[in-house]
Amino acid sequence: MNKIQSYNRALLFGKWYRSDRDDEGQLFTEFAEISSDGRYEFTFIQHDDHGNVSEQSVESGDWGLVGNIHFTISKSEFINEVHYAADLEHDDNYHAYQVLTLNSQIFEYQHILSNEVFILRRVIDNIALS
Repeated sequence: MNKIQSYNRALLFGKWYRSDRDDEGQLFTEFAEISSDGRYEFTFIQHDDHGNVSEQSVESGDWGLVGNIHFTISKSEFINEVHYAADLEHDDNYHAYQVLTLNSQIFEYQHILSNEVFILRRVIDNIALS
């Protein structure tokens, strides 16, 4: 029987960051704050061709880490400052990821269904570590 990699959930506590381009080539940024009490807040910022903010959304909810599985349950979202409560009966508000790398600087994880890989970098004193 293969032993599953287990990660210490305390490694996730704090602020994380990533910046990438979407399928249309537009720049977007994600800031993640993961709290020790199981709450999270993700801020997604979409930029236009000139680098200006074209859309901002903030998602909050609960998270957990079991072995090498990270999961989130979205409970609320603000899009351009308008609040939307999450429909907890909707499957899109539940996500599970396999943790690929987790250390003091990098959090790399893969969505269980879509196989999309995300790489977040730790933020300390508002500076992203590379």
